[in-house]
Amino acid sequence: MNTSTALFTDRYELTMVDAALRSGQATRRSVFELFTRSLPPRRGYGVVAGTARAIAAAVDFTFGDGELAWLEANDIVSPPAIEFLADYRFSGDMWGFLEGDLYLADSPVLTVEAPFAEAVVLETVLLSIFNHDSAVASAVARMVDAAAGRDVIEGGARRAHETAAVAAARAAYLAGATATSNLQAGRAYGIPTVGTIGHAFVLAHETERRAFEAQHQLLGPDTTYLVDTFDIETGIRTAVDVAGPAIGGIRIDSGDLAIESNDARTLLDGLGATDATIIVSGDLDEWSIAALADAPIDGYLVGTNLITGSGHPTASMVYKLVAIESGGRLQSVNKRSIGKGTVGGRKAAFRLDDHDLLVVDNERPLGQVPGPGRRLQVPLIRNGAAVGLPPLETSRSWCRSCLAELPDAARRPDALPTESRVRV
Repeated sequence: MNTSTALFTDRYELTMVDAALRSGQATRRSVFELFTRSLPPRRGYGVVAGTARAIAAAVDFTFGDGELAWLEANDIVSPPAIEFLADYRFSGDMWGFLEGDLYLADSPVLTVEAPFAEAVVLETVLLSIFNHDSAVASAVARMVDAAAGRDVIEGGARRAHETAAVAAARAAYLAGATATSNLQAGRAYGIPTVGTIGHAFVLAHETERRAFEAQHQLLGPDTTYLVDTFDIETGIRTAVDVAGPAIGGIRIDSGDLAIESNDARTLLDGLGATDATIIVSGDLDEWSIAALADAPIDGYLVGTNLITGSGHPTASMVYKLVAIESGGRLQSVNKRSIGKGTVGGRKAAFRLDDHDLLVVDNERPLGQVPGPGRRLQVPLIRNGAAVGLPPLETSRSWCRSCLAELPDAARRPDALPTESRVRV
C-alpha cells in the first residue's frame, strides 16, 4: 500500500483550496508551470531530476482517514474543504522535461493543467522533489565533467536527512556518479554500492597493520585501504606489505590532495603496486576536482559539497499560475512583482543549437504546438493516470546524451548561464 504524500505540503496550499471553494474558483481550468527564474552563479545549465518521484507523489497525493482527522482536529480547513479533500484525486494532465534533460532559466520543467484546486495543492510537494533532486543532479553533472572520465562516487548520506540521502544518491547516479555508499539507494534503485572501512576501524585496533590485516582477511587484496589515519606514507607501505603488489587501491581523505596523490603514486609504483588506484575525498566540489585534473587520481568520493555547501546551491524552482480559464478559453496571467515577475501563458519548449525557445500558446494541446528543434516536454500524467516513464538506467544514458550536446564552454565550472528565449 502506498503512503499518502498529502501532508507533505504547506498549510497555505490547503487554505487556498478552502478559499477557492468558497469563491467559486476551485473548478476553473488552470495551468501552472514549475521553473527557475535564474540559474545559480557560474552554472551554464541545470539537470532535471526527480520527475519519477514527483509523478509518484502526485498519484499518491490522497487524504485518508488519518490525514483528514488531523486536519479537522487542528481546525486547518473548514468542513466543505474536508469533504473536497476526502475525494481528492488529481485528474488533470502533466507535461514535463524527461529526467536527465537540461533546463535553463524559465524552462517549463513541469506543466500542470487541472482545475485550480487540484493543481495548486500540489505546489509544495512538487517543488520539494524537483528543487532537491535537480540541485544534486546539477552539481554532480558538473563534478563528473570536472573529473574528466574518472569515477565520481556519491557518499553524502551522513550530511543529509536519511530519506533525502536516498533521493540524493538517485539523483547523483542519474547525473553520472558511478556508485553510492548508501545501501537503501542500492536496494531501492539498483545503484551500485561501494565502501570498505573508516578511520574508526583503524583506531579500534592496536596498530594500523592489524586493522589492514583484518580488512585483507575479509575482502582480499583487491580492496581499497584508507591510509591517512596517522601518516600517509607509512599507511601506504603498510597496506602494500599486507596486501601485496596486487592491492586494489588506497584512499586519501586529508592534506593537500594534489601533493599527496603524486607522492602516493610514486610510492605505490616504487613498491610494485602499479595497478593500485588512488581515491581521494574531503569536501570536494567541481572546482576542487577541476584543480586536481593533472593529479594521478582515479576517483573522487564526494559528499558534503554535494548535499550542502557551495557545491549544492538550490535550484530555486518556483510553481506559478500562468493561465486560467475565462469564457471557455485559457487566458494568460502573470505576476508583475519587482524582481519576481513571470511570463504569462502556457509555454511549449524547444531546444535549438544555442538556446531554448519557449512558445506561448494557450489554445492548442501542448504536444501539438509547432516549433523548431527538439520538443522538450513529454506527457507524464494524462487524465490523472501516470504515463510510463523510462527506467533509471535509460534516464542516466539520456543525461549523458543531453550533456554531450552542450558546447564545451557551457560545461566549464565558470560557465555563464544560457538563457531561454520566449516567443509569444
